[in-house]
Order: sequence, then C-alpha cells, then structure tokens
Amino acid sequence: MDVHRRPVKPLYPSEDIASGGPLKPHKHHQDTSVKASDALPLPLYLTNGLFFTMFFSVMYFLLHRWREKIRDGIPLHVLNFSELVAMVSLIASVIYLLGFFGIGIVQSFVSKGNNDTWDVEDENPEQFIESRNGSCTVAPPPGRQIVPMVSVPVAEKPVQIITPASSEDDELIIKSVVEGKIPSYSLESKLGDCKRAAFIRKEALQRTTGKSLEGLPLEGFDYESILGQCCEMPIGYIQIPVGIAGPLLLDGREYSVPMATTEGCLVASTNRGCKAIYASGGATSVLFRDGMTRAPVVRFGTAKRAAELKFFVEDPMNFETLSVIFNKSSRFARLQNIQCAIAGKNLYMRFSCSTGDAMGMNMVSKGVQNVLDYLQNEYPDMDIIGISGNYCSDKKPAAVNWIEGRGKSVVCEAIIKEEVVKKVLKTEVASLVELNMLKNLTGSAMAGALGGFNAHASNIVSAVYIATGQDPAQNIESSHCITMMEAVNDGKDLHVSVTMPSIEVGTVGGGTQLASQSACLNLLGVKGANREAPGSNARLLATIVAGSVLAGELSLMSAISAGQLVKSHMKYNRSSKDVTKESS
Repeated sequence: MDVHRRPVKPLYPSEDIASGGPLKPHKHHQDTSVKASDALPLPLYLTNGLFFTMFFSVMYFLLHRWREKIRDGIPLHVLNFSELVAMVSLIASVIYLLGFFGIGIVQSFVSKGNNDTWDVEDENPEQFIESRNGSCTVAPPPGRQIVPMVSVPVAEKPVQIITPASSEDDELIIKSVVEGKIPSYSLESKLGDCKRAAFIRKEALQRTTGKSLEGLPLEGFDYESILGQCCEMPIGYIQIPVGIAGPLLLDGREYSVPMATTEGCLVASTNRGCKAIYASGGATSVLFRDGMTRAPVVRFGTAKRAAELKFFVEDPMNFETLSVIFNKSSRFARLQNIQCAIAGKNLYMRFSCSTGDAMGMNMVSKGVQNVLDYLQNEYPDMDIIGISGNYCSDKKPAAVNWIEGRGKSVVCEAIIKEEVVKKVLKTEVASLVELNMLKNLTGSAMAGALGGFNAHASNIVSAVYIATGQDPAQNIESSHCITMMEAVNDGKDLHVSVTMPSIEVGTVGGGTQLASQSACLNLLGVKGANREAPGSNARLLATIVAGSVLAGELSLMSAISAGQLVKSHMKYNRSSKDVTKESS
C-alpha cells in the first residue's frame, strides 16, 4: 500500500502531537525563500493601495479634463504636460491591476523557480492549509511527494502488532493513538492524509480490541471524498455487490436499474418483472406530489396562545410573508404549505417545500429556522423546543407520511398481457388477483400494517438507494406502498399498480457524489442537478424507483402464486460454504 514512505526528519515538536494539540511549525524551519515583493520599497498592501488610489484619481482627472475640452471644442488628442503625466500614470496603474496586483503573479513564478532546490530539511510547514472542514491538504512541489512526519514518545512496553505498521513513524503514531495521547478523530487533520489516517486508525483499533479486521479492505477507496460529509473516523469500506435489473421500460424509455444487495434472488426476480413489463408494452408513472417536510415543535404558556399562532400560520394572508422568509434559505427551496397540529400548549408546524434535485432535509431545515426567527419576534413568549418534533416524520413509520406524503409521491402502473403472465411469470391472472387481495391487502390489515400493503417494496427501495447514494435509513417511509391488482379486458389481462406517497431521493449531495454511486446515477441518466429544469432529475429517479418496485412486486407475487418462492431461494439464496469451518 502507498502508506510506506521513506523516513524524514520530523518537522514538528513531539509534544504537540503527543498532547493532541495542533501541529505547529518548528522554529528552525521558517520560510526563507526570496519573494518578488521583497524588492518593493513599500509593503505589498501599501503598494496595492497606492496603485488603486492612482488609478481612480487619474481617471477622475482625465474625465473631468475631457469634459471641459468637449465643451470648449478642443481636440482630445491635444495634451498638456499634466494630462500627459496622467495618461502615463493611468497606463502604469492599469498594467499593475490587470496583473491582479502584479506582485502576486510574479511571486508564483518565483516560487516555482525555487522548486529545484527543494529539500525536506527546508520544507515550509505553512504549506499545510486548513480547509473549511478542518482537514489539512498537502501542497508539495510538482514531481515530489512530501508528507509531514511526526515524533511521538515511544511506549516503554511494546504493544503486540496484529498487522505490521507501514513505517517507524506510523508505528509511533499508532502507539500514541492506543495510549490515548492522540484522539483517533483528529488523525485526518493532523496528518493531512486521509488514507494514512484510516490505516493508522484501523491498526490502533485492532490492538485495543484484540480483534482482527483482516477481511475489511482499505485499498481502493477515495477517503478524501467522504471527509467532513459522509462518514467520520473511517477504517475501511464494506463491499456490496451491484447487480443490474432491466431493461425497465418506463414512460417510453429504457432503464438499466442498479441494485446493491447481498440477498440472492432479488435482482433476478426484479429482472423477471422488468421482462414481463417490457413484453407487455411498458409501464407508465405519474408524480403527483413533490415536497420535503420538517416540523418544529414550539411551546407557549397556554393552549390559547398556541392556537393563536396556529391560526396566524395557516392564514392565507400571512403565507406570502412566511414564504418569502422561508425561500431566502436557498434558490431552490420554495415553501408550499404549513400544516399545524396542537397538543395542549405545544404546537407542531409541518413545513413542506420543493427542494430541486436535492433530497432536501438540510434545505428545508434552514428555511424553517428562518421562519422561526421571524415568528420569535412576533411571538416573544414562544419557546422553540426543537427544529424537529417528529411530526415531519423522518426515518420512522408514520401515518402522516402515508396520508400526506413526504418527498416524491408516485403511482406507477402497467397492464400485463395474459400470455406474458403465463409464459414469463408462470402463473394465472385470477391467481395473482386473489393472492394480492388476501396477502397484500387483507393480510396486511390483519397485521395492522402502516403503509405496508405490499409484498416486498423495501427490498427494491433499499437496493436502489444504496446503489445510488441515497440515505438507506429513509427506506422506512420511502417503502410505504400499496400494491393493487385486478383483471381487465374481460379478465384476460392483469392491471398492476404501486402507489408510493413518500419516496425521498436526491441526485445531488450526500452519498450521490461518491464515485461508485455517481456512476450508478449516471447509468440512469440522472446524475447531478438538472440546470434546464431544476428538480427533474430527482423526480425522474423517484419514478424509476417506483417502476422497479412494480417489477419486483409483480415477480415475487407470481413466484408465490406459482409455488416457486421456496424453490428459487433454495437455488439462489443459499451459500455452499460450510460455515462450521469458518474461524471466528
């Protein structure tokens, strides 16, 4: 692995990193390189100020003189001494300003010219620039890889090594992490190398727990891409195979649907459903609602005051004011409505807004905070308990999402021909209709299901979500689905539909920007934001999810109807490996 590096002289005092404090430049390693600004008689900021003042002063003088010449009929090209000096000063100041303060450009060339004398002993610690998320980035000269090394106290009693460290320097850092001298969470910012930090953290974890992590891969992943946004304190990554179901013919277009799963039969079953839909002319979808929600909870001294705010918020006369305040949070956020519920003297306000191509949780939260700040001035006795009061409701099964919807609400349908039902699905139309009534509808009602009137919608939703970088936890409400089947065309053909009121997806932000997930989104043609029609990529992804669920429902119900479920799972979902021989 590339964490093996030649040892170099430490740049930082050992007590800094051993104490967990920020790395500081050593006093003997100050920047002594020659700068172009050293040749100036004045400091750089004064030189810049001088040329700025010269430019505007001369421009004002010349414009004033030219106006007088035009008024007196004097040719503009006739110049006196003062005007000639002004023209020279103007040209000089323009040249300087066009060079973006001139000296900065010269400085960059001087710095590049000194690269041939670069040495580790003279490395400038100031090259480690702290980014906005607290990480450090290394800026070595072209063609050289200079990595900061640190000195830490060596433990008196050596710790047993489960996996050998990459170098003596890494070994010292690992021991300091094990001993608690260096916080594990600070490795990225201290080392400036995310992969090296993950390696050291993994080694330290093995030593402190005594458990081997040999099967957890470290190589082959871009740890820089998750820093500060997707996962903290990484020690490797999990491998989940991605399969392809399709082509799914939906709304006249074909899609190859990526599904990340470890369940055998799932991709094959969904693929069979796609085949049946394709052979019958395809499926159609309708997106009938699009709005992410957030519901803060506030408290008053009395229920009467809570009701007063409810009436104020729900008054159409006040909605325009609140929407203007809300929409300031983002150029894509647009407030749609506010639905309130009272519990004693507590008020829950469920904000719903469009969020473009983003899933939109952060976007709607920012807008809600703006409105709360405004309402606080109007109702000073309002006590804001929390930005989320679970009336949203996020990552929990809730009737409000099943009834009112959250994210994208989609219905997808198809008519499966009789011969396709028999040849591809290996069952009968009447059998499917009866099974759907007794299983998905009656059976789910007997179980007291909440939005679970389907066979296995969450299977497909989870697989597509993981493949495309969605939040897997939102599978809970996104899998709300009711599957309907009925015989049409004199009982010969099958009409099948899925209605999913709360599909929460986005094509920007979160895990969608990681390389693997981005590739899967690109396969579907929904990668990133749509500049021509903001939000259309996310809406299209929601319809693809619904279409994939339709295929999965159709195939599984057919397998159960034909008695093939157990047989197929025994064939595709059982490992041939003898687990009794596996070591712990």
